[in-house]
Parts: sequence; structure tokens; C-alpha cells
Amino acid sequence: MRVYATVEEYAAYPGAPPATSQTPGLLLRASRMLERLVLRYCQYDVDPTGLPTHPLVVAALRDAVCAQAAWWDQVGDPSGADAVGWGSVAIGSVQLGRSVTAVTGEDAPARQLAPEVWDALADPALTPDIFRMGAVTTC
Repeated sequence: MRVYATVEEYAAYPGAPPATSQTPGLLLRASRMLERLVLRYCQYDVDPTGLPTHPLVVAALRDAVCAQAAWWDQVGDPSGADAVGWGSVAIGSVQLGRSVTAVTGEDAPARQLAPEVWDALADPALTPDIFRMGAVTTC
């Protein structure tokens, strides 16, 4: 599995909370999520392991992964499990409710891409000759 950011890079990312023992796993999960939702539709040069070769693309993917991991710290629950299931809950005078139609966590805020991910991948320095988002090709 490709991971586009190291713990050290995450620790240096502006606004990121301090790295913990959970950080390597979060970076792996963020990399996997970005590959599934975005990178599979992008075109850029890679090495034999599938990692980007151009320094600007390397930096953009690093920043996107760090942004996603930092987002999870802000919204919590990177699995999306908190968004599944319960209908209404009452504790004293406080009542909370939400639809019970959610059977997966995909609609949870933590399963959405962080706004900063798009900022990193839309950097004007990523010119079409080195990075193309939304590229669909046939062999």
C-alpha cells in the first residue's frame, strides 16, 4: 500500500495536531481514501511502486494526505461509524435525532474529503503537463 506522507511530514504540516502512535495508521487510511476517491482519476508520472515522481506532485499528494488526517482530528471518527444507526436519543431535557436510514458511515463528515485536500490538488503549480485531475483514458 502506498502512503504519500510520513509522520515527520505530518508533524510539520501547518495546523496538524501533534503526531501520536495512531498517526501512521491515519496516514495509511488517508492515502487509501484519496486513492479510492480522487487519485484513481488523476494522471501523473509514477515510479515502479506507483508513487509520483515529480516533486510538485509529491508535495501536493503529501499535503492532501496530511490535510485529510488533520481533518479527522477535527471532526473525529475517521471510520464513519458514529454516523450509523441511532434515531433519537434523550438525556434529561436534551434530545438528539437523526435518520436511521444510514447503514454505512460513508455520509459521515469524517468520510468526506477535507477542503484542504482540494486546495492541495488544485495548486496552480500543478500544470497539466505534470498533473491532470479527472483524467480518464483507455488503453
